[in-house]
Amino acid sequence: MSSFRTLAAVRKSLSEARMATFDLATGTGAKAAQDLYSWNALLSGALLMPLHICEVVTRNAISEALELQYGDQWPWSKGFERSLPDPQSGFSLRKDLIAARHNRQTVGEVISDLNFHFWQNMFTSRHDNRLWSPYLRQVLPHLETTKPIQILRSEIYQNLFEIRRLRNRIAHHEPIFARNLMADFNRIKDMISIRCPLTAQWMSDHQQAVDLIRSKP
Repeated sequence: MSSFRTLAAVRKSLSEARMATFDLATGTGAKAAQDLYSWNALLSGALLMPLHICEVVTRNAISEALELQYGDQWPWSKGFERSLPDPQSGFSLRKDLIAARHNRQTVGEVISDLNFHFWQNMFTSRHDNRLWSPYLRQVLPHLETTKPIQILRSEIYQNLFEIRRLRNRIAHHEPIFARNLMADFNRIKDMISIRCPLTAQWMSDHQQAVDLIRSKP
């Protein structure tokens, strides 16, 4: 099969609508657009490892703070449940917690069932008094020492927001090539570092995303 036939077949399989974003970005023809598409897909896969480590490390830090405040069975704590917002419509952390702990026997099972949106939203100001003023530096011991807790907590929320946006685009097979991907990677690494610099370095030593970022076609 000729290269032209392959390009045409792949383009048809992926759809003209999907390829239009890559056509616009390259402006140099079908092959360049498909090269960019392939690179985008490979990098999306490579970023899953840093994202994985970041999410697991972050939710474990939050779980540690929750245990300090609500005890080692915190998912079943009525005090914690009442601390969560429960709007009549839209996203409800309280309903998410109740659903995640249903028929679960261990804290670890509940942690795995709670989504990244839940963990990000634990870093809102409503939890400052109970969790972050007393425990933020304990569970994230490598935070900057000169900033107030409320500022640090707000920065963590914003960083997790950006990390979650990247994660969601990857999960939905959307383009990520227009993002500042080195900034994304460094944000992920920094989030791991504030919990454990050695873990952040281990992640960095084993990931393949940075080389791909630097090889953008």
